[in-house]
Amino acid sequence: MSNIIQFGIAGCGYIANRHIEHIINHPHGDAVAVYDTDTSKAKTFGQTYKTQHFESFEAFLQSAAQIVCICTPNGTHAEIAIACLQAGKDVLVEKPMATNTADAQKMIEVAEQYNRQLFIVKQNRYNPPVAALKELIDAGKPGKIYSVNINCYWNRNADYYASSPWKGTGNLDGGVLFTQFSHFIDILYYFFGDVDEVCGRIANKGHGDLIEFEDTGTFNFELQNGALGSLNFTTCAYNKNMEGSITVFAEKATIKIGGKYLNTIDYQETKGFDLKHLPQSAKANDYGFYQGSMSNHDKVIDNVIQTLNHKADIMTGGPDGLKVVEIIEKFYKSAKQL
Repeated sequence: MSNIIQFGIAGCGYIANRHIEHIINHPHGDAVAVYDTDTSKAKTFGQTYKTQHFESFEAFLQSAAQIVCICTPNGTHAEIAIACLQAGKDVLVEKPMATNTADAQKMIEVAEQYNRQLFIVKQNRYNPPVAALKELIDAGKPGKIYSVNINCYWNRNADYYASSPWKGTGNLDGGVLFTQFSHFIDILYYFFGDVDEVCGRIANKGHGDLIEFEDTGTFNFELQNGALGSLNFTTCAYNKNMEGSITVFAEKATIKIGGKYLNTIDYQETKGFDLKHLPQSAKANDYGFYQGSMSNHDKVIDNVIQTLNHKADIMTGGPDGLKVVEIIEKFYKSAKQL
């Protein structure tokens, strides 16, 4: 028999709605506490979902929540996660886990010290094309991997940055590889492991004073398995998101997972192991004037509940989140700012 897992939510913005909807719709999930530094937002959020809201973080930490979903700005993840872990709560952190490796490592250390579970949201791992290609790679069917090409062409306009003042800031946002495209870095690591040599260039081409970092970049890299790779990204695609893809060139296959959010098979030529009859991908997270990555948070929440009930293993934990942060830092440190 499974226990009801009681959740708290820190941060009551857009993505918190995805978390709480899937929590309260899960037969073994319950939302018992919400908190936001904006007390009026927390109150409205709590009333909407009939969940107790707290006006102080200290009181929130004393709530009945067994696990806290951290849905706050990127740069606050580590501090809030550590406080929750030290209060004896398990933690589910939205991507990115943190905006630097030191913070990510500290989160893992505190989770181990207090014997708590640390989950990281990486919902694109559940996309049917991603899961199917991962299975092929793990089975060795494509043979030697020659090269990997990642293209991320999205739109983030002035309305997007105006909707949340922290977005576009160096200290709370961190950069588009953290906020927009960390999922693609995660899938790169999920498929092929760590990255070695990196070189690249980044620039702010279309966002002027709206953001404190790049909106466009291009990188070349080498994977530890010897394959070559490239990453090209921008948030300057005109008017709407255009593409989010990973193309794998291997000894016995060429496969492109594409669409806008790694949600379709756009091309495949294999030695007899084409990916067929895949389940339909979930819809993208829709925020009105822009779309984010795939909405697989139901599967993330289910994995949390199953894990805490000792019926599954963590899909993405602290070590996975740390590696993504390390790789992003490696990319940024290698980049020439134009």
